[in-house]
Amino acid sequence: MKFRSGLALAVLLFATTLAQAEPTVKGFWEARDADGNPTAWFLFNGNKEDVYSARLVKGFKPKNEDAPPPKEVCTECPGKKKGAKIMGLTLFWGMKRDGLHYDDGSVLDPRDGSVYHALMNLSEDGKELEVRGYLGIKMFGKSQTWYRLPDDAMKKDEIPKETLAGDTDKPKAASADKPKHKKKAADKTDQPADAEAVAPAPAATDEPAPK
Repeated sequence: MKFRSGLALAVLLFATTLAQAEPTVKGFWEARDADGNPTAWFLFNGNKEDVYSARLVKGFKPKNEDAPPPKEVCTECPGKKKGAKIMGLTLFWGMKRDGLHYDDGSVLDPRDGSVYHALMNLSEDGKELEVRGYLGIKMFGKSQTWYRLPDDAMKKDEIPKETLAGDTDKPKAASADKPKHKKKAADKTDQPADAEAVAPAPAATDEPAPK
């Protein structure tokens, strides 16, 4: 009996140590476009229940001179986020952690106020993050790979003030949550029309994309 109790305790301690050693998404992350140019930085934080959220903390001017200027204010956002400044706004929330997998979350596209379901998969070394947005069926979503930045990527006083963090807007039913400018694609595939819906376009900034 003592042997079994000792073995069970050892297994429990091992599992606890393993869980503590496993990386999380907490920290700074960089989203990039198809050419590898940085488009935005996000800062993830979690609570005691291992539920994570992320807000936009830095944006980069697109290299394409013909690209429309990014929005500064979330004019189409739902609820309390309507009219908020996009920089500093919580765009990902409710991401429940299960090891290296995060699910049951939501992502807001500030360009048109659309809210998608979201999930994430963290690499074992904690350096890359697959971010996926979708409307109803996970396999039909759109994914991006984000890249971890150093913990000191931004000084504390450089981080934009958090705007309306913790808002609990949830995705509507897929049939009623189709983005206005992406309706045709959503009807066919039940997914965001492009990867920018996963990593929403950043607000205007004076920071040029590194060459």
